[in-house]
Amino acid sequence: MQDKVTFEYAVIRIVPKVEREEFFNIGVILFSKRKKFLGVKYHIDRTKLEAFCKELNYNLLEDYLKAWELVCKGEPAGGPIGKLELSDRFRWLAASRSTVIQSSKTHPGLCNNPEETLEKLFATYVL
Repeated sequence: MQDKVTFEYAVIRIVPKVEREEFFNIGVILFSKRKKFLGVKYHIDRTKLEAFCKELNYNLLEDYLKAWELVCKGEPAGGPIGKLELSDRFRWLAASRSTVIQSSKTHPGLCNNPEETLEKLFATYVL
């Protein structure tokens, strides 16, 4: 139990028609302050998404998600948000939005390895 650290995560959702409030899980963001970890993992299953909403611009969606990756990594291409501390970047990514890409409320947990936990959460909520 001593090796476990706290983490927070949010599920990334595609909400094609915000007014209908229907969504499709496509990824997970995970943050662990003690392990200094911020990671995102996503996958767009075009077949499923096209059945859900044909008019989405998949290239634009992919570009936005790549920008989220840059913010997570703290890359200069992540812009001003990418220069913030890990916790601030996580809060920005997990903030409530009324756009096509949204995230769930944040959820806490305990883990030994944030990267493994990100993979498990991704498999549970996305795949």
